[in-house]
Amino acid sequence: MTPLARLLVASQFAFNIGFFAVLPYLADHLGGALGLGGAMVGFVLGLRTFSQQGLFVVGGALTDHYGPRPVALVGCALRVAGFVWLAFAASPWSVIGAVVTVGFAAALFSPAVESEIAREALRVERAGGYRRTRTLARFSAGGQAGALLGPVLGSLLLYGGGAGHFRTSCLAGAGVFLLVLAAHARLLPHTAERAARTEQGDAGTEGGRAGAEGHVMAASEQDRAWRTVLGDRRFLLLALAYSTYLLAYNQLYLALPAELDRATGSQAALGWLFALSSAVVVVGSAPVERLAAGRLGRPAMIRAGLLLISLAFAATAALRALDGPWAAVSFTLLLTLGQMLVLPATRALLPDLAGERRLGLATGALSSLSGVVVLAAGAPVGALLEHDGPAPWLLLAVVPLLGLVLVPAQRPATATAETRPVSLPSM
Repeated sequence: MTPLARLLVASQFAFNIGFFAVLPYLADHLGGALGLGGAMVGFVLGLRTFSQQGLFVVGGALTDHYGPRPVALVGCALRVAGFVWLAFAASPWSVIGAVVTVGFAAALFSPAVESEIAREALRVERAGGYRRTRTLARFSAGGQAGALLGPVLGSLLLYGGGAGHFRTSCLAGAGVFLLVLAAHARLLPHTAERAARTEQGDAGTEGGRAGAEGHVMAASEQDRAWRTVLGDRRFLLLALAYSTYLLAYNQLYLALPAELDRATGSQAALGWLFALSSAVVVVGSAPVERLAAGRLGRPAMIRAGLLLISLAFAATAALRALDGPWAAVSFTLLLTLGQMLVLPATRALLPDLAGERRLGLATGALSSLSGVVVLAAGAPVGALLEHDGPAPWLLLAVVPLLGLVLVPAQRPATATAETRPVSLPSM
């Protein structure tokens, strides 16, 4: 991969290590060490999710206006401040302020980095290098590797329990984000510099035009960009299709624990299943991308992933009759395989739908719109899962099938073969 792509993959890896070293243990800290009630704990966790997922569109718009570098740097700085604040927060209002800061930091950092890796993946593909889906699959694998190692780091730091150990975990997470901040400040190029280099290296080519489009968006263009992105029927169809994926993926945190409780009487194996999911992504992303992207277009990859996710729910309904955690294991593996197709293909399709100059806004809007859908569907899905038997799982299997139908077709102008030889250094 190119140096910029390596930086972005490494930063996603480190960012997730710091995040997952702290956040999985937040609920226990709030209810235990701080003595908050269940309703307050739920409110704080929901507020953190909203301040992150719901505000992605803000981070995306800022990225288009100012460029990815300043937005990513501010996001890193806020994440450092948020975790230091959380380490010493002792009152409900102080905790709320800290978690909102932590969430908003990700709402800035993630759209900036995700839109930049999409631009870089597109530039590499146009220059005759890797397919864009391969670069984006490695980006996803880097994030999952961080998600795998973060809880391990957190559990080591929290060994023995107590507020002091949680504080140590928060400060360690802040230290990780400080390193990410330093790396980005040192290595992440200014937008104008990147565009100039691209134009010099690809003068007169499509890659050069892509570099020219990499300039930040003028303030006068912002309103038109919002209308263009949110008024684009094909983008909205992709957002709805992605929402069905995200709703299904969130069942790792709702339906999967319920199934483990039913099958084994406890959730002791939940951490192992999360580790299994992350390990499959880390090991399998590259071969799955090579197998799928060489044979399928980007919309077809998304549809194939959604079909696998639907099969995950259907297989769980069928395997519930067996003793042991087999239904849960099957669900985790099939859902993860579907994720490995949907995520890189969706990110790779965004530049075709929104254009590179609006890529930050499109990335943020995709997450925010799908987050709203998932938030609205959360309570009905929870009520559905209170019913025993295979019926809830079969009904949930329909959700990704609806998304499969909604995936927009690829424009003929961009539906070119993606089997160019690799001419850039490997990771």
